Amino acid sequence: MNYARRIAAAAMLAALAALGGCATLPENIIGTPEVELRDVQVLGLGFQSQTFLLSFDISNPNPFPLPVSHVSYGVKLDGMRFASGKTASDISVPASGATQFAISVELDLLTTAPRLLSVVRDAARSEIPYELEGQLGIDLPLTPPVSYHSSGAIRLDSRGF
Repeated sequence: MNYARRIAAAAMLAALAALGGCATLPENIIGTPEVELRDVQVLGLGFQSQTFLLSFDISNPNPFPLPVSHVSYGVKLDGMRFASGKTASDISVPASGATQFAISVELDLLTTAPRLLSVVRDAARSEIPYELEGQLGIDLPLTPPVSYHSSGAIRLDSRGF
């Protein structure tokens, strides 16, 4: 009987040690996906509102797929706030792979600074710098949102306008 108690105690200690080891794991064991602004397309220009389609590339460095439940984003063009928001998503980024997604945004540029209007107009002729930041809501148990940030240069796609 004494032998059985020793085995049970050893098993309990091993289980407690394993649980204690879990507490020392890093908070975020998910590798940070890369999100880049691929394209800004003018869908419609009106007196009161303008509609743009923001297209993004997202790459997953993890060996497992990432189901994205929502995307929050903030886009600056030439240092000025262009668009921001949060949208639900059903994107699944393949393991060690990439995918694309797009978000349609409607802006009232009449209430925006005249400088941003000229940036949007000039972006059709030359590349302008952008900054992108936000969070991806990952639909995996106990996984907090994953932040991302990127920058680069982009040309506004105004085909048909």
